[in-house]
Amino acid sequence: MGTPDFALPSLKALIEAGHDIAAVYTQPDRPKGRKKRLSPPPVKVFAEGRGLKVLQPPGLRKPEAAGEFSAFGAELCVVAAYGKILPEAFLNAPKFGCINVHASLLPKYRGAAPVQRSIINGERETGITIMHMSGGLDEGDIILQEATAIGQDENAGALMERLAFLGAETLLKALPMIEAGTAPRISQESTGIKPSYAAMLDKNMGLLDFSESAQALYCIIRGLNPWPAAYIALDNGKLKIYSAKLRAEERTDEKPGVLLDEREFLVSCGGGTVLELLRVQAEGKKIIDGAEFLRGRRLKKGYKF
Repeated sequence: MGTPDFALPSLKALIEAGHDIAAVYTQPDRPKGRKKRLSPPPVKVFAEGRGLKVLQPPGLRKPEAAGEFSAFGAELCVVAAYGKILPEAFLNAPKFGCINVHASLLPKYRGAAPVQRSIINGERETGITIMHMSGGLDEGDIILQEATAIGQDENAGALMERLAFLGAETLLKALPMIEAGTAPRISQESTGIKPSYAAMLDKNMGLLDFSESAQALYCIIRGLNPWPAAYIALDNGKLKIYSAKLRAEERTDEKPGVLLDEREFLVSCGGGTVLELLRVQAEGKKIIDGAEFLRGRRLKKGYKF
């Protein structure tokens, strides 16, 4: 069970390891683009290309949905970014239950956006957790965890891709233990780590507040790349910010949100810190260099965002 690109390495790994895939569950096709054409999720495209049976139920609560799932006779259900809560009837149907490939070191960052929230919050480490699924949101017992450092300049898209492959590797390590009945059941409470939640992202959450430090804004920009993207408000709409650079060696006495240079897109931030905006996109335009944007708009030093 999976929907976005994150799930593909796990599905591919299962196939290449010789496991028999009884069925693939994924979210229904969704409208995308300006023309709102129905578009299949990546997992559907991949699975159908491999000749696998694909199901896209709009919901899992109806009794017939659980009956259909049970009829496949699957011994194990692997979930990776599926996007739906599994009812108890699903959790109990397979012989070995259901396991989840989660992109954080649980119990930190339970929920829908663990990769993005870890970067936004300035974490230096994240990882993959393979867990036994339970009725609670990412609250099940831990089987295996693999940690990885978050790169200083790594954005959410790049980290998500790395974690997708790490998730597949960790999944394959867990499967023999599950089959042998030796898979650990480490309760999340026993780790002594306070649980935290990674709420779903909102497309309007990226407005930058330059009263925050350059470091904090830098983390937000990285965490919201590629979607929904950080942005600043202009007179004629939003300017999305896809990448930036900390100018740690520079300090300023200007108030936050002031353009400090006409050749480089330097903006004053909280505490006298400075951030350079490298890749930007005005509404309806392509992504360009920040310096090119300044030249096109002829913004002058001292302009206040």
